[in-house]
Amino acid sequence: MSSGKKPSKYVAREPDANGFIEYTAQEHDTWRQLIERQLEVVPGRACNEYLHGLELLDLPRDRIPQLAEVSEVLHRETGWECARVPALIGFETFFRLLSERKFPVATFIRTQEEFDYLQEPDIFHEIFGHCAMLTNPAFANFTQKYGELGLNASPKERAYLARLYWFTVEFGLMHTKDGLRIYGGGILSSPKETLYALSDAPMRAPFEAVDALRTPYRIDIVQPIYYVLDDLETLQQLTEIDLMARVREAMAAGLYEPLFPPKEAA
Repeated sequence: MSSGKKPSKYVAREPDANGFIEYTAQEHDTWRQLIERQLEVVPGRACNEYLHGLELLDLPRDRIPQLAEVSEVLHRETGWECARVPALIGFETFFRLLSERKFPVATFIRTQEEFDYLQEPDIFHEIFGHCAMLTNPAFANFTQKYGELGLNASPKERAYLARLYWFTVEFGLMHTKDGLRIYGGGILSSPKETLYALSDAPMRAPFEAVDALRTPYRIDIVQPIYYVLDDLETLQQLTEIDLMARVREAMAAGLYEPLFPPKEAA
């Protein structure tokens, strides 16, 4: 998702006349390295709903999947599909796609130089990090509702809504009968943050929508705080309340003090 920041250095791959996207051998190998590394750390750390979604998707290990392959599973399970987008898109496009149950996926993969971290979401982050959770009805419904709210929100309301997305869809944790588990795609696509999020280092707090809406974040550091759901049904419940009333409440109260230092000027 873009908010008018500097243009991407990546160029999304275009499909051919049959809708097939060609990738290089190096790009397929990057996917292989990324997925093999992450599959070693998510068992026992990701929530069961995510792991079940991974089983349903049955992602290839040796090549980048075609979006149609992923969409077929998502559509069958929850009515979602992947939408091919350029490397960066505007808020309007982002919210509109989500409201239509279309998950935006940029069809490029990171370079080896940015193997461990890149600031914009690539196809590995979007497919491996997020699409498995979109097989879950509560998560899928919440993501669509978020798109609908964002589509009709003011710029300031959108800034607050972005924090809700960050602390749920991207960096959410939840309690399970087996202990603390991860459901956020920003964590699940990063080996470093997968280990860090469940360690003793970060703060964790019970999820409250207004608290999440008021919490500042930085995209280029591991999170100093995570919000923890009791279960994924909480996300379904968020679709059934007046969430914009919570946004207005958060706006009236203002932001919490950041739990991180300001970003140094480049």
